Amino acid sequence: MLRIITEQADVRAELQRICGRTQDEQVIHKEATVREVLQAVKRQGDKAVLHYTAEFDQQTLKPEELKVTGSELDAAYQQVSKDLLRSIRLACQKIETFHRQRVPKSWVQFGDDEVVLGKRYTPVDCAGLYIPGGRACYPSTVLMNAIPAKVAGVPRVVMVTPVRGGKIVNPAVLVAAQEAGVQEIYRIGGAQAIGALAYGTETIPKVNVITGPGNIYVTLAKKLVYGTVGIDSLAGPSEVLIIADETANPVYVAADLLAQAEHDPMAAAILLTTDAILAKKVQIEVERQLADHPRRIDTEKAIAHYGLIVVVETLFAAAELSNEFAPEHLELEVAEPWALINHIRHAGAIFLGSSTPEAVGDYLAGPNHTLPTSGAARYASALGVETFLKHSSIIQYSQTALEKVALAIDILATTEGLPSHADSVKFRVDER
Repeated sequence: MLRIITEQADVRAELQRICGRTQDEQVIHKEATVREVLQAVKRQGDKAVLHYTAEFDQQTLKPEELKVTGSELDAAYQQVSKDLLRSIRLACQKIETFHRQRVPKSWVQFGDDEVVLGKRYTPVDCAGLYIPGGRACYPSTVLMNAIPAKVAGVPRVVMVTPVRGGKIVNPAVLVAAQEAGVQEIYRIGGAQAIGALAYGTETIPKVNVITGPGNIYVTLAKKLVYGTVGIDSLAGPSEVLIIADETANPVYVAADLLAQAEHDPMAAAILLTTDAILAKKVQIEVERQLADHPRRIDTEKAIAHYGLIVVVETLFAAAELSNEFAPEHLELEVAEPWALINHIRHAGAIFLGSSTPEAVGDYLAGPNHTLPTSGAARYASALGVETFLKHSSIIQYSQTALEKVALAIDILATTEGLPSHADSVKFRVDER
């Protein structure tokens, strides 16, 4: 049952425990396993990828079976309903429209003495998208990762996703990939897939950036390959924090908590409310909705271990606790959400009002649903076009401009004990 806490002395300890749920001893033990997998893939390429896919996913593949074929991609359209295809295309349109508004523009500034300064944005050469597939299929995650990459102008986008049974990738995932512009898809998952993208194998290309959420093994693998490649963030397990007052509907709140808990046994679902009556109603409603839930076992585990209801005195106290937790998803189910948002400093995505469930953002509102978790919203942001771009500084000095700053550069370089830095300017100035 979803616990209710009213003693404020216990609240912060519980929130810290839930926020740090990926740092326990079991996770540390898993990191050693992931490190071993990555090193094997780095040394042995396809051989290691196929070995671990057989060991962990019970899928025996040949090297030529790693890549999804064109005929499979074509056949996927015949296996999805027209309604699903329309929904995918609607989501594509809304997500692309949102992300096109966020593309940074290169710029230059012309200053005095013919000094030119600027910034030039260019996409990475190759992006790798990890799409989870162990517990469910996620065409929405395909769209959220692939569309910003394409909007950024990435010329080669590679996707990996695990398969379960019959070596088949879910057709909805394949259709979403094609609609978003991805044509290169490999049927592997787990830490071995991250290793393949980071180091490259005989079949799978080395990429520059890896994005997309996954289980704890995938998250740890991304952490360990960071530096060899860029990553979006260490996303997962998922979490929602809801701030609600007496106007909130307990049925809606319970559904939103369960919508997060059903993702993973380590997902977190937290309610902060000023209304003790609402707290009890939500607790009862969660049990009612769980009774015949298709994913009841995993959802109950999440609720039991990482679910929580906290009764607070004021909405401002709730906002402060939320800032300390820095949730991936924050719902403001209060009478005046825009009044409360000014008190929110840290959250991956903020959903305002009772008509804005997190599911809207998960699927087609437009903003990305790949978000920072486990407190990372204090310093990190959602996946976006910027994830697939890097910028170069542009600097041009005229001789006149260089002469004006030569002395200052000489003083700074000498102070730092770097005489050749000073000479590189002196030679240009003294020769005049």
